[in-house]
Amino acid sequence: MNDDERRAIEHDCGRLINLYANLADAGQWGGVAALYTVDGRFARPSRPGEFVTGRAAILDSFTARPARPQRHVVANIVVNVADENHAAAFSVMLLFTGAPPADGGLPVRDGAGPLVGSYTDRLVRTADGWRFAER
Repeated sequence: MNDDERRAIEHDCGRLINLYANLADAGQWGGVAALYTVDGRFARPSRPGEFVTGRAAILDSFTARPARPQRHVVANIVVNVADENHAAAFSVMLLFTGAPPADGGLPVRDGAGPLVGSYTDRLVRTADGWRFAER
């Protein structure tokens, strides 16, 4: 693999990580789940050892939670390419949550402040593009 191919994989994997945050913030849980392989595994940063396995179970875990206004800020993304079909990534995230106001205006920010977490990802190239095998 040459440097351009490696950089393209790094870019595509970084885009996957950012797309995940955007879809989650929009409450598009079907889109979030579709970013996993069929047998992918997910653990929340607040519960790193508690995995949900399988795309359908991941979708169920997201839709079971009450809706809330939220914004993820993702930073410090580092992608390590293993080969043309496998990569690993690390990223840091801040999660801002709130409550919808009665008047329909901007959400009221949660008084607890942002949550700070990180993700360690295993990424694989599939027929549909790069997907999370584990997050």
